[in-house]
Amino acid sequence: MATRPFSRKSKTSQKRKDVRTVTCGGVMQHPHALLASDSMATVLDVLTKHDWDHLFIVDDEGVPMGRIHAVDLLKIIAKKTVNRSVAWMHSIPAQQVLTHPPLTVRASTPLLKAGALMLTHDLNQLGVVDDDGVLIGVVGHNTVAKVLPRFLL
Repeated sequence: MATRPFSRKSKTSQKRKDVRTVTCGGVMQHPHALLASDSMATVLDVLTKHDWDHLFIVDDEGVPMGRIHAVDLLKIIAKKTVNRSVAWMHSIPAQQVLTHPPLTVRASTPLLKAGALMLTHDLNQLGVVDDDGVLIGVVGHNTVAKVLPRFLL
């Protein structure tokens, strides 16, 4: 009786290999960003108008300087509000409340590596930058959850 030769390459191993070729640039989404010179009032307005939970702050060339999360903004408002007035927000540029540069990845970075970075640093999103460091997109835990299952099943 003739048998077929045993092949060590299975569909599963091919899927594992394919998942390593998915890059952040191939699956990134449009970034939410404002300029560093925009006021905190503008930041608050944009976050609430679009129902976003955060946005990136970029310089005039589009290089990310930081990220402002809605929760952090609420904490600042709670500390700075005097007699329920938030007038101070119109004179404070967004760059003044940034504490450190955001963690970013290149468009060529494998999505698996970006996912590991998000888990390691407890982030829900990373900025994707081009070779000049300009923000061109974002990848988040939702991107990973949407893309990776097709390689696992």
